[in-house]
Amino acid sequence: MSDAALIVLSDLDGTLLDHTTYAFDAARAALDRLRDARVPLVLCTSKTRAEVEPIRAALRNAHPFIVENGGGVCVPVGYFLFEIEGAERRGDYDVIPLGDPYADLTRALAGASEASGVDVRGFADMGDDEVAAETGLTLSEARLARQREFDEPFVVMAPERAPELFAAIEREGKRWTTGGRFHHIIGANDKAAAVRMLVGLYRRQLGDVRTVGLGDAPNDADFLREVDVSILIASPRVDRLRALVPGGRVTTLEGPAGWNAAVLALLDERR
Repeated sequence: MSDAALIVLSDLDGTLLDHTTYAFDAARAALDRLRDARVPLVLCTSKTRAEVEPIRAALRNAHPFIVENGGGVCVPVGYFLFEIEGAERRGDYDVIPLGDPYADLTRALAGASEASGVDVRGFADMGDDEVAAETGLTLSEARLARQREFDEPFVVMAPERAPELFAAIEREGKRWTTGGRFHHIIGANDKAAAVRMLVGLYRRQLGDVRTVGLGDAPNDADFLREVDVSILIASPRVDRLRALVPGGRVTTLEGPAGWNAAVLALLDERR
């Protein structure tokens, strides 16, 4: 096998975390193997920085992470041995902002809704209790999910008219993507651009690297096409994802169990 340093980049919901319970118990064996092998596990998610922080703590993960569909790259202060150009110090992280400010996105979504006549409800329109009901999160978790910086999740009240809304979003100069539960309005950012930037930082520090990506939804396709090895976690959406990432390996099991089996097999290949 190559001597290149291995970097694993993973989506969270429906991939490392169970889509319904958000548990990752079924992936503990692979998580332990990655930690023992000192392989960085980079979380690449539509979740907010506030949401990811307690998840990283539960995972005992100290590596950089990508939030809000590539809106920001968050690097623990001092992680790399060089200064990161364009980064802003936010709490314990050097954050590289790639997305549009949240206020711009909520204004654009409201404008697209009015122009198209298609009603939407975004997180900015919901209270913590409604977000909790829509997602299965606790109230405290929903509060973290609403601390957004670069991405607005929303539901279309008349799903059959979603294409009209999406066209209006594009006329507003913004982009949209679809995740496991929500649509999202975003700026010019995407997970792929964030992955390219972060992998570039790893190459600057480590030299040659080999990248592996894991995801389960269509909004993971762009970053899965960026990595050396793409692993598609089985889900009701996997056929759509396979069409977008035709070279990806598809797991037999769903969620963290599929994640666990795929990562263990990958690490076994390196022996």
